[in-house]
Amino acid sequence: MTKILVTGIVSKDGLSKLFENFDVTYADDAPFSREYVLEHLPEYDGLLLMGMPADKEIIDAGQNLKVISINGVGFDHVDINYAKEKGITVSNSPQSVRVATSELTFSLLIAAAKRLHFYDKVVREGDWIDVSEERYQGMTLEGKTLGVYGMGRIGQTVANYARAFGMKIIYNDYRPLPEDVEKQFDAKYVSFDELVEQADVVTIHAPLLDSTRGIFNKDVFAKMKSTAVLVNAARGPIVKEADLVEALKTGQIAGAGLDVFEFEPEVGAELRSLDNVIMTPHAGTGTVDGRRIIAEEAANNLIEFFNDNPVNVVNK
Repeated sequence: MTKILVTGIVSKDGLSKLFENFDVTYADDAPFSREYVLEHLPEYDGLLLMGMPADKEIIDAGQNLKVISINGVGFDHVDINYAKEKGITVSNSPQSVRVATSELTFSLLIAAAKRLHFYDKVVREGDWIDVSEERYQGMTLEGKTLGVYGMGRIGQTVANYARAFGMKIIYNDYRPLPEDVEKQFDAKYVSFDELVEQADVVTIHAPLLDSTRGIFNKDVFAKMKSTAVLVNAARGPIVKEADLVEALKTGQIAGAGLDVFEFEPEVGAELRSLDNVIMTPHAGTGTVDGRRIIAEEAANNLIEFFNDNPVNVVNK
């Protein structure tokens, strides 16, 4: 019988069809260690990957491995080219992350624009402020411009939420969307420089690639409005943390909402000390429903692969 190894903490409810179809090894109590995976992976045909990288050492250990299914959308932690050299298919789970990640993104957007971290801190410390003073005021979203960097599934969903708040939508991606899709969101394609210069809120939804790594840096922050807010729930290294800290400290931009970080799980002390940034611990898909649905999609990748119908393949 086909053998599947599940790493990390994955919703067991989402794996019911996997258990029905395969011989599955799943850790109920604690995730398997890297050492365990390296030792036992030669026994397995498929890997449902969560919580650890699939580098060359892991891939080499998978002597009988035919497919890796990622329990999430990002695949920068998997050496997909080396896997392809070894004849291993790699699939991700792009559909299931959309709603939960989009909801958290927009929560961060609202929280940063409305300065909720600062307000909450003031009240919790037993202080009070008069928000009649302009220095304590946040941003009204209606009529403001949302700049979406990466207009894929999540970017489009966030844009849809923003339209409900009366925001205007501009976006940048490696190419414009079809005209009929743009009309759905009343969205305008602009250059990257136009995006950062015109947007009141910039939200990042691009993958981590050589071309996107560190693209939000001191030069970009210098082009943004001093009243602008940056939101990142995509990949941390897209933003240069030190440059962001400087921009937030000096008032080059007004605020930030971050779910991901350049060196996570380490978050710099300077960033943590700022009142104009709100942060969450890479929690974009952190809902009960969200994690179950992702596990279902990751499991389905494996089921379809062994039915000779590979889906969501990222290393064709």
